[in-house]
Formats: sequence, C-alpha cells, structure tokens
Amino acid sequence: MEVELKLEPGRQEPKVVILAGEDSPSLERLRAHLSGLSLGPITVWRGERALPVRQEEFLRFFADGKGVSAQTENQIYAVHLRLYELEERLDTTRFVRISNSEIINLDRVTAIDLSLAGTIRMTLEGAVHAYVSRRYVKKIKDTLNLRGGDKT
Repeated sequence: MEVELKLEPGRQEPKVVILAGEDSPSLERLRAHLSGLSLGPITVWRGERALPVRQEEFLRFFADGKGVSAQTENQIYAVHLRLYELEERLDTTRFVRISNSEIINLDRVTAIDLSLAGTIRMTLEGAVHAYVSRRYVKKIKDTLNLRGGDKT
C-alpha cells in the first residue's frame, strides 16, 4: 500500500482519501476504521474555565451524580457532553465503553483482574479501578483478545 502525506496550513481536521481500482470489503473496513478515529482534544471544564485536553491524557470518562466527569492522572474535570457524545468524538482504537456509566482509555490500563465472578476489574494508571459491567464483559474480552480463563 502506498501512503502519502500532504500538509495544508490552516486545515483544522485531517482528510483521508483512499484511491483504489475497485471496492472491496477490506476497503470498507479501512474506511470505517479511519472514520472512527478522532484526533482532536476534548474540552473539559474547571469551574467556568474551559480547557482543551489531548485525548491521550485521559484515564477515563464517567457519569457521576452531577453529569459526566473526565479523569486524568492529576485532575478530575467536568465535561459538558453525555457519554454517547464522547464515544462519537473519542479515538475508537484507544477508548472503550465498559459500562453504561464509564469509558476508559485502554492505553492507560495497567492490570486486568478476571478473577471476579461475572465482571472484570481494570486498574488504570494512578491505581484507579474501573469495573466492567456484566453487559460489557464479552465485548471487552473480545476487544482485548482475552480467552476463557486466561488471566492477564
């Protein structure tokens, strides 16, 4: 495959063009995968102050009693988006939903505990624990290529 990069000063979002002789399922998968990538920062709030934060800095996003919060290694911020809206904006190769109330950054997972019955406990950097709900266990095992009794 030939890959070419052209820089256009002033362009806000990258644009990818796939040139091919004919359509195929693998090209459609590539298109879908590239469409799911989001490179932009997420705006978080500390009081009345808005801050753009690079996606790779986040450990997780979670619903709390007041709305949605975003956690980095050093800080918890408010986010003025719902979790489903964040899912649409986050890099789908890095972030995965583990319950109705939480999305984690897979790049920041330091340990996975499969010994709990019916769930998975994930430890993120900074000793932050997140639990995969029963509904998402199969999806997470598939995403992480975890088989039956394997412990990672």
